[in-house]
Amino acid sequence: MTREQYILATPQNNLPRAENAQLYPVGIYGWRKRCLYFFVLLLLVTMIVNLAMTIWILKVMNFTVDGMGNLRVTKKGIRLEGISEFLLPLYVKEIHSRKDSPLVLQSDRNVTVNARNHMGQLTGQLTVGADAVEAQCKRFEVRASEDGRVLFSADEDEITIGAEKLKVTGTEGAVFGHSVETPHIRAEPSQDLRLESPTRSLIMEAPRGVRVSAAAGDFKATCRKELHLQSTEGEIFLNADKIRLGNLPTGSFSSSSPSSSSSRQTVYELCVCPNGKLYLSPAGVSSTCQSSSNICLWS
Repeated sequence: MTREQYILATPQNNLPRAENAQLYPVGIYGWRKRCLYFFVLLLLVTMIVNLAMTIWILKVMNFTVDGMGNLRVTKKGIRLEGISEFLLPLYVKEIHSRKDSPLVLQSDRNVTVNARNHMGQLTGQLTVGADAVEAQCKRFEVRASEDGRVLFSADEDEITIGAEKLKVTGTEGAVFGHSVETPHIRAEPSQDLRLESPTRSLIMEAPRGVRVSAAAGDFKATCRKELHLQSTEGEIFLNADKIRLGNLPTGSFSSSSPSSSSSRQTVYELCVCPNGKLYLSPAGVSSTCQSSSNICLWS
């Protein structure tokens, strides 16, 4: 049915029509429609830019299902490969490197490792700086890698060295401000052992004796003033093929025999003063110590 047939078939309505009836269009027209299209286009462009930026960030940061970049999340923890920089404090339970590569901690100033208790108090600190390596703790230990034996330990009371040999290679040797307790002091082969106190005395004490032995060389004891050999309960025993006492003072006495004065004196008598001082006196037929005892008066 065409539109003309529909109009003819429709009964005429006798109701009066209002003249000059105004028709109101339905929809958005004009500048409102243009603004709506502009906002839709702007939103589409923004979505495309955001999608492109998201894809670019995922590509640059190397985001995967296992982690981000060199950071991998595994069942045992977090695995970080390559060089990494931490701008803020790092709190971890354990840090270890790969089996075939070392672990390097690097800083422009220093590297500080702190240990704290459950209350947050500092219990230990290790600082590696440009000038020194400092450790602050109650006890510092260095153990052997094989059997875990303590090689070096230090606390407030004592320092223990558990190595089989302590070797000091400095030209000035080892300087001790106080006493030293050791069962054995030995020099390197073909090297001299020297114990020296430049400005004070050197004392060696032992309850069961002190033994000084030079198996293939000489033993020398030199002092500026006096050398004392004292035994409170025992004796001083000198055992040698020859015993020489050099630079002993020599006493003199007047003899009535003219032959003794003309001949050169080659034999002397060893005399002892009451205070223990030794001196030589020219030997005669009898003892001459009493005649040359003037040395004892000046001793």
